[in-house]
Amino acid sequence: MSRLGKQPVTIPAGVEVTLTDGVLTVKGPKATLSRPVRETDVTFKIEGNTVALEPGKTEAAPAMWGTYAAHLRNMITGVTEGYEKILQIEGVGYRAEVKGNEIVLNVGFSHSVPLAIPEGISAEVVKNEIKLTGTDKDALGQFAANVRKVKKPEPYKGKGIRYQGEYIIRKQGKKAV
Repeated sequence: MSRLGKQPVTIPAGVEVTLTDGVLTVKGPKATLSRPVRETDVTFKIEGNTVALEPGKTEAAPAMWGTYAAHLRNMITGVTEGYEKILQIEGVGYRAEVKGNEIVLNVGFSHSVPLAIPEGISAEVVKNEIKLTGTDKDALGQFAANVRKVKKPEPYKGKGIRYQGEYIIRKQGKKAV
């Protein structure tokens, strides 16, 4: 039994939740998000300012019950408050800049690495920090992971791109005899 699925999801003022033809749509002051759902796995009961989720009879229903509840909560938070990820660049000569609709990273390669910024996500670079903001938690997290993947932090000097607050376990390196 899902603990997240059992609890009804409250809809704050100014947010509208609808389910039509297997597509869950959440409209809020910041954006409109939609996600396809399988109504055979979970049934959504929208009553007033709450949404109750109940599992279906399929084999995947118990697993998807809590998953859809978490997705719905994330969508409501996204359209009301939004999400933010901060990446830090560490290394001599490492830098990033936003040019139009892409972010250009110079992180120790012989060439610069351009990454296209997805729709719905905004990027801002201040000194050695990349601040990513958006309403869709999944898309924001995936883009942040793609930026970090360009140059992961290495364990000897800690150079690379890391999340804010991420702790890098350092190795000792070679010793002089």
